[in-house]
Amino acid sequence: MFPEVYDVIVVGGGHAGAEAAAAAANLGSKTLLVTMNLQNIGQMSCNPAMGGIAKGQIVREIDALGGYSGIVSDKSAIQFKMLNRSKGPAMWSPRVQSDRMLFAAEWRLALEQTQNLDFYQDMAVDLLMENNRIKGVKTSLGLTIKARAVVLTSGTFLNGLIHIGEKQFGGGRAGESASFGITERLVSWGFSSGRMKTGTPPRVDGRSLDYSKMLEQPGDPKPAKFSYLNSTSPLQQQRSCHMTYTSPLVHDLLREGFDRSPMFNGRIKSIGPRYCPSVEDKINRFADKDRHQIFVEPEGWDTVEVYVNGFSTSLPEEVQFKALKAVSGFENVKFFRPGYAIEYDYFPPTQLKHSLETKLVDGLFFAGQINGTTGYEEAASQGLMAGINAHQSVHQLAPFTLSRDEAYIGVLIDDLITKGTEEPYRMFTSRAEYRTLLRQDNADTRLTPKAHALGLASDERLRQMEAQSAKAKTILSFFEKSSVGPDTINPILEDKDSTPVRQSLKMNKVLSRPNITMDDFMRLPEVSAFVAEAQADQSVLEQVEIQIKYAGYIEKEKTQADKLSQLEHLPIPPSFDYHKVKSLSFEARQKLSEIKPISIAQASRISGVSPSDISVLLVYMGR
Repeated sequence: MFPEVYDVIVVGGGHAGAEAAAAAANLGSKTLLVTMNLQNIGQMSCNPAMGGIAKGQIVREIDALGGYSGIVSDKSAIQFKMLNRSKGPAMWSPRVQSDRMLFAAEWRLALEQTQNLDFYQDMAVDLLMENNRIKGVKTSLGLTIKARAVVLTSGTFLNGLIHIGEKQFGGGRAGESASFGITERLVSWGFSSGRMKTGTPPRVDGRSLDYSKMLEQPGDPKPAKFSYLNSTSPLQQQRSCHMTYTSPLVHDLLREGFDRSPMFNGRIKSIGPRYCPSVEDKINRFADKDRHQIFVEPEGWDTVEVYVNGFSTSLPEEVQFKALKAVSGFENVKFFRPGYAIEYDYFPPTQLKHSLETKLVDGLFFAGQINGTTGYEEAASQGLMAGINAHQSVHQLAPFTLSRDEAYIGVLIDDLITKGTEEPYRMFTSRAEYRTLLRQDNADTRLTPKAHALGLASDERLRQMEAQSAKAKTILSFFEKSSVGPDTINPILEDKDSTPVRQSLKMNKVLSRPNITMDDFMRLPEVSAFVAEAQADQSVLEQVEIQIKYAGYIEKEKTQADKLSQLEHLPIPPSFDYHKVKSLSFEARQKLSEIKPISIAQASRISGVSPSDISVLLVYMGR
């Protein structure tokens, strides 16, 4: 059945696997996607949404690099919101509510239209290795499929165990079996593994809810989109979400089941996501709070199924039902299915290189929850990078990596391989020290040239980015060179309670005031005429406004990034013996020997390596 040797085999068809398969195939590698159920490619296992705080930036970066998550999200969106608009632009984060079934269908369609990509439905149960290099996979049907590189994107399926109250059963998610064999093979090769936990809330019948008792959460009046390509369009109509709250009564009803909760009776031994806790964990940890938010999210355009965001739980189903009925608007609720927790195997990501290739086995790559992350967006970005680098490895090309000042994806991967994680890792804007540089609005200018050089971004995509960038420079130059007099600008300034000017000022100086916006300047005929002539859209004007208002911050971060890049270019030989450097602390010698950083800068980010240890290394390296 498989006479040829594939360039790349991708195991798993979730968000990481889909992006990995698309990237490798689009770069020209003969690729096979092996997954347990071809009907569930691109499945949204938990909430029906993409993006959010920092995650929205990641989706934009995936799109700028030639990935598909942004396109699929746009085509299946039912609502769009730009979060954190009240804060600075480094915090602005796009998010869409998605049609769950349409999202998976669009992913399937996109992959089936990808050249060089084959599909096979089966469970990969073993891996093949020869002379320390991966050689392929074995399936549950006993088939051997050979490949030059393998990307593992196993999600929550490796030895997955589902918990609902005191009930336990094997599974990768509701209704699907767990995967066995891969963990045991990797451990036999010397990999260390661990267990993590995640959870999901009940799904309910929207016809049984009383939305009049909830607060409506509509989308943006002028919705944007994720993809920079013209092949997708902003939403013309949207579906609203709703918000309600738990109460002391709800909390009391939930506590009645704590003695049967796998979280509290010792059945679940692994650590769950800190920033997406179960409802029982929330009322236990935050006992002083008498209510918590519940977001009521529709699962699509045409379905009545509703996702109860904020009510993730593994309590017995009758406890879940009784407590949820006490939530305002849920008095007559009907369940589609209860919430549950799931434990699964992961492999500490300090065992990986920056390319996401394993240090122990050449040609073997890990991406997604196998690396200890949580979230579709984090998984998809790793899948994209692993797929790219699997192709690069097969064709003896240099690894493609992103630094911390180039992308949130760079921050994510560097955090994982340098610091590791003992709990499900989630991206936040606070994790990025250069977040003013890594905004959601400029992902294309940051990354599309890199993707084009790789061969992943088309000439058309590059031309589109360059055209938008040129328009932004034109508008920016206009604001820097053009002056505006008191008679023209003071009426606008007075409307905005801003101090009037007494003499002509450059437009950029006026726009740099905190309460003055580009929309204010668009009221001036000479500005609106110039913008129209330049054919600049809202995204271009947004970029110009950000560059003017935050010029000082942007320049400061660039300077800091340039200084750090000098350390990034100070390599450390892979064979360097830290134990010979007695001036290093014992902890530093231990951590450095384990992680084997490739540069002084990476060494400086390892937990337990102090500034004095870095000084010793700099001296030792002949600095």
